[in-house]
Amino acid sequence: MTARTISEKILSAKAGREVHAGEIAMCTVDHVLGTDASSPMAIDYFEKMGGQRLFDASRVMFAFDHYSPAASAKTEALHERVRVFAKKYGAELCDVGEGISFQLLAERGSALPGSLIIGADSHTVTAGALNLFATGVGSSDLAAAMITGQVWLRVPESIKVTLTGTRTAFLSAKDVALALVKAIGPEGANYKTLEFHGSALSAFALEERMVICNLGVEMDAKAAIFPSDGATNEYLAGRKVGLDAPVTADMHAVYAREITLDISRLSPRVALPHAPDNVVPIEEAAGTPIQMVFLGTCTGGRVRDFHEALAALYRAGGTVAEGVQLVVTPASREVDEILRADGTLEAFESLGAKITTVGCGACCGTSGVIPTDGVNVLSTANRNFKSRMGNASASIYLASPAACGASAATGKITDPRAARVSR
Repeated sequence: MTARTISEKILSAKAGREVHAGEIAMCTVDHVLGTDASSPMAIDYFEKMGGQRLFDASRVMFAFDHYSPAASAKTEALHERVRVFAKKYGAELCDVGEGISFQLLAERGSALPGSLIIGADSHTVTAGALNLFATGVGSSDLAAAMITGQVWLRVPESIKVTLTGTRTAFLSAKDVALALVKAIGPEGANYKTLEFHGSALSAFALEERMVICNLGVEMDAKAAIFPSDGATNEYLAGRKVGLDAPVTADMHAVYAREITLDISRLSPRVALPHAPDNVVPIEEAAGTPIQMVFLGTCTGGRVRDFHEALAALYRAGGTVAEGVQLVVTPASREVDEILRADGTLEAFESLGAKITTVGCGACCGTSGVIPTDGVNVLSTANRNFKSRMGNASASIYLASPAACGASAATGKITDPRAARVSR
């Protein structure tokens, strides 16, 4: 048997035969995820394909996350169409205010090591933090999988990413992810899997690994996968599920490329407008005036992200700078409930922050707060393309929750390591 990567092992299991990079495989899926941005079109394809039933209704989930809440009658009509379809066929429906699709799947203990998950959202790769193969697909592939429980994939080559060194204070998972985007480039991982290794992996909790996997899409990766270890076990135990079938790469697996990143040498990072790979050390952007700070979405909307941001804001002075709009959007109802119970959302509200409906929020400009003309936005999101947040005249900078929190207090991009003003 030829040595295999994690991707090759998972897809071999799902194809029912040994497959290797470059081969086409018809694979059995474990979960199919649709969003309100993709599900209406998938339903169109489902009907054109003659779909009569779902392959397994318990494994099909629709989440209203991109348009949460609906901003127009047309969008509300699309929501209603998905509601009717889900009820008719028995699919799980996560309505407005429940959260982001792959975040919900992970929280519910349904994203298990060795799984194959497909979603009509490119950032479905986030779930690969749980030692599984997760990838985004088009609406037609989603519809076919809803009917058959299968998807065809070209087995991707893998890039071995080794993280070494010691994590320093105020270095976030977002900083590591942005450094990788810079090193690999926007197309450097085209149709490849980022497979993570190294002694520094233990420095990152499971939810932090989700952030690193998420930005794999900004390198054009097909998937991004962490090995299973203590962090995986701890997360799954908290979801009251046991470790399923952890998958490890073989010792002599073949990689298309190998990259080593020493996190000891990293400082906080910022992606400048208008590309996620336009990354510089935060020192080079420090002092840039900002008028809006967005905390949330699938790379900055979890409990530890808001705790990190609030702590940094307090260290930098404890108030939101005049002229800065602070927007807070939890990634799921569970996150929202935890933050309400521990007083975090109340603290943000007391600072004048606008707390919006759970979901993707302002990230893609389809719901939530739209930046005003000409403003600079500092965001925990994953993309900063022109018009990304719904206003082409806004300039979007990407950074960690800590950098965003500190900057909200100062009114300018601020290195969280330097923000030491007592509250």
